[in-house]
Amino acid sequence: MEETKVLLGEIETGQYDERLKAIYVDETMVPYQKERFQKGICKFEELYGAGEVEVYSAPGRSEVGGNHTDHQHGEVLAASINLDAIAVVRKMQNNVIELLSEGYEKICVDLSDLEKKEEEEGTSIGIIRGMIYGLKKNGHKIGGFQAYVTSDVLNGAGMSSSAAFETLVGTIISGLYNGMEISPVEIAQVAQYAENVFFGKPCGLMDQMACSVGGLIHIDFADLKNPMVEKVEVDFDVYHHSLCITDTKGSHADLTDDYALIPQEMKKVASFFGKEFLREVDEKEFYKNIAKLQKECGDRAVLRSLHFFEEDKRVEQEVSALKNGDFKGFLQTVKASGNSSFNYLQNVYTNKDVQNQGVSIGLAVSESILKEHGVSRVHGGGFAGTIQAFVEDSFVETYREVLDSVFGEGACHVLKVRPFGGIKVM
Repeated sequence: MEETKVLLGEIETGQYDERLKAIYVDETMVPYQKERFQKGICKFEELYGAGEVEVYSAPGRSEVGGNHTDHQHGEVLAASINLDAIAVVRKMQNNVIELLSEGYEKICVDLSDLEKKEEEEGTSIGIIRGMIYGLKKNGHKIGGFQAYVTSDVLNGAGMSSSAAFETLVGTIISGLYNGMEISPVEIAQVAQYAENVFFGKPCGLMDQMACSVGGLIHIDFADLKNPMVEKVEVDFDVYHHSLCITDTKGSHADLTDDYALIPQEMKKVASFFGKEFLREVDEKEFYKNIAKLQKECGDRAVLRSLHFFEEDKRVEQEVSALKNGDFKGFLQTVKASGNSSFNYLQNVYTNKDVQNQGVSIGLAVSESILKEHGVSRVHGGGFAGTIQAFVEDSFVETYREVLDSVFGEGACHVLKVRPFGGIKVM
């Protein structure tokens, strides 16, 4: 821990410039991040007073391949991005967490009572309580702290702001009370538990794993307790392409039922074969029984399951292409993934509100202008939120201008793959 006044001075004089450049992978972002960290520390002082603090960070994520495969024990390719949530934190002796996130009311969690509370479903308090409960259950030390949190991760827009927040809480507990020895994989697993049980959203493990582990990672969820995590080393700058994420200004709020139906329908198909997850089903048997599955499970369940089997293969194709330097092949597979999500997974818009199709508009506009300059696909959970595109560097500004003209200035974000997951920054 370091005194807030000392820390502010060290940031101002550039002692953390290299650290910030390494985290945010863009030298031009350092001045902005310095100001952001300083404002965060000053806000903490305003809330809790000057004194010793630590600063933690957890990134958002971008799914590259494996759309809605993780909850069926499939494979994904995902990356942490250089948008993050940061927390200025002070360890406290009392058994209470006091936390204020920018733009929200301050919340308090009494750690002497960690049982799930139904009224906290869908709330940040529920996430915090679930994280602390899960870490304690796993045998880790827990304790109170005060925190001020500010985030650049777009809320409700498919960059996993909730997983970033969960990772942030887990990393804080790891740093303050466990010497940063809780593994990123375990933090991700506890985060999924907190979101499933305490928050009430039936998500898979991909979001939490990408935020917690960091970098571009290939994850195989065949064994959920011990998922295979492989870092894929690639520098998109070498291929003169940028990762662009565009916020189509649709919110994920009130879409929990749409998300929940995807794993439910896939599991219904799996249960036809006496299995719990599609990963356990023999693909040849699936195709042999499509007519029976249509009658038993419905056409959409069949189409979504077909997406799963083909998407799992595409993840391996993407990883192989990147390892072999076949960037064109990688882009073709990204495009195929997006087409499958639109046609078969059907998670680009909600049937409850067919007149609001921001993601569809974003994809249509992208396809019409990108042509040979890049590819686009639905990003993350879908139904609303963001689209992803890999765009030639020489065409990025043209692409950004067009997408911003549709969805508003600043809608299109040009991002970098961040090499770190949840970390203590200073």
